[in-house]
Amino acid sequence: MVKSPTEQRAWLPWLAWGLAAGFFFYAWVLRVNPSILINELMSEFGVGGAIVGHLSAFYFYGYAGGQIPAGILLDRFGPRRLLTIAAAVCASGAWLFAMADSLFLMSFARFMIGAGAAFSLLGSIQVAGQWLPTSRYAMLGGLAMGCGMAGGMVGQGPLRVVVDRNDWREVMVGVALAGFALALALYLTVRDRTRGSGGLRTALSGLVEVAKLKSNWLNAIAGLGVTGPLLGFGALWGVPYLQQALDLERAAAAAIASVTLAGMGVGAPFTGWLSDKLHSRRGPLMVGSCTSALALSYLLFAPLSAVAAGVACFVLGFSTSSQIVNFAFAREHNAPHLRATANGLINGVVTGAGALFQPAIGGVLDMRWSGALVDGVRVYSITDYQWALGLLFVALGLGFACAYALRE
Repeated sequence: MVKSPTEQRAWLPWLAWGLAAGFFFYAWVLRVNPSILINELMSEFGVGGAIVGHLSAFYFYGYAGGQIPAGILLDRFGPRRLLTIAAAVCASGAWLFAMADSLFLMSFARFMIGAGAAFSLLGSIQVAGQWLPTSRYAMLGGLAMGCGMAGGMVGQGPLRVVVDRNDWREVMVGVALAGFALALALYLTVRDRTRGSGGLRTALSGLVEVAKLKSNWLNAIAGLGVTGPLLGFGALWGVPYLQQALDLERAAAAAIASVTLAGMGVGAPFTGWLSDKLHSRRGPLMVGSCTSALALSYLLFAPLSAVAAGVACFVLGFSTSSQIVNFAFAREHNAPHLRATANGLINGVVTGAGALFQPAIGGVLDMRWSGALVDGVRVYSITDYQWALGLLFVALGLGFACAYALRE
């Protein structure tokens, strides 16, 4: 029996979604790469933890600040051209980061990368919502999140091994070229099904409507709280902390820290599936906040071995994956034509955890720094890290309180 053209092309939406999720993979490779370059950046520019934290956080300034515009534009124009342009902007930022000879240019490059990456997760979620079964929405969001975590893992341990054998700037040029290839693939594959109507006034009216819902803000802050350990520990400061706590080489510490992202990658699709199965968004967020606090406490205050640290990092990442249900909650509490806008608001606040906690942790480390240097790189004690990373418990407490206040 000959298949109809529609049946023959049934795999195309899955390919389009896969490439959109692949963009989120790429965005996470770039998101975490300062964590493996801390020593190089401190030594080359003669700076401390606060400056490195701010440099890394410029990604989140672009990413978080771009979420609401990205949501509005995706609602208005659809994902095809926007994802293509966004991936090209990310790749251009990676290229500039590789070529930059000043912290100003590096910061601008990180901002460019973040601004382009702002479309990655929202775009994959929109492709899923337009072309794939609604019943799998939360699970597909979890799988997209898993792709991002896989990118974060590649951007830590494996990429550090490559950097150890090559000049880090040359490695970043290669990463940039991969991004340009991805942009072309997105343009050739992704299609737009529906587009919104109206101009700027309509878009702003929709944003006001989204912002007026108290549940959207509670949902967003609950997500910020549970995401804090992932972005503050797993995506940046976990590598130097584990290097100090376990007396490891940077590549080995990066490999263990990347297990946090593996936990997130495994946990996100599972949590999305379980949340759909139980018809509950509030419960996973509350449980995730509590188990994240337990795992972080173990990492900071218990006697550690490499294996124990890896297990605790996995549990921490798995627990923070509960933030994936924020998007399903937003879908259920906002009008269909405002879902991408709502997700932009939610994700902007959630990823604001990186912009907030990465430089804050670096600032506390610098305040407690004893003055010790090794090869021009500041050395922080375990106690310094305990004080600085302890800020993440504040985030988790706030996230739990907001999740508790949500109504299904």
